[in-house]
Amino acid sequence: MIWDLFLTFFKIGFISFGGGYSVIPMIQTKVISHGWMTTAEFQKAVSLAGMAPGPIATNAVTLIGYDTAGIAGAIAACVGIVLPSLLVVILLSAFFFKLRNNKTMKSLFYGLRPVVTGLIIYAALHFGGFDKPGSYTWTTGFTLLICAGCLWLLFKYKLHPLTVIAAAGAAGIIFL
Repeated sequence: MIWDLFLTFFKIGFISFGGGYSVIPMIQTKVISHGWMTTAEFQKAVSLAGMAPGPIATNAVTLIGYDTAGIAGAIAACVGIVLPSLLVVILLSAFFFKLRNNKTMKSLFYGLRPVVTGLIIYAALHFGGFDKPGSYTWTTGFTLLICAGCLWLLFKYKLHPLTVIAAAGAAGIIFL
């Protein structure tokens, strides 16, 4: 049973891409076909996994493993889904480490910095709703004010990020 959990989620981990939500249907198909959970139980596990911090796919398979075979099942399922990504990252790191002094590779990574920065800024604007016409309200302005205040607290007073996050959450609750 434990080996089946590990092997099933190891295979899913190797062929999955696109984030946790994209592999949920594949996980569901395997879990139901193995008889580890019913559809209703699976939906409850995914709902609980979505509420927990961390990647939903990892949380879901850990719950499935626990429900199926206890703590050993949870460990086997979690290691199975995470290990393929870890192996790929280690192999790519070894490859790039050997090329770290290569002039072309340095130039490539230097050129990627502004692209990655732009993508992060775009994602922040998109998820913040700032890319839609007419989406600017008083809450938009106050949200930006909270953001500016957080940056000021981080850089000026060197506060711990968790303290700043808690303060931002409290400001949002109180004023928004």
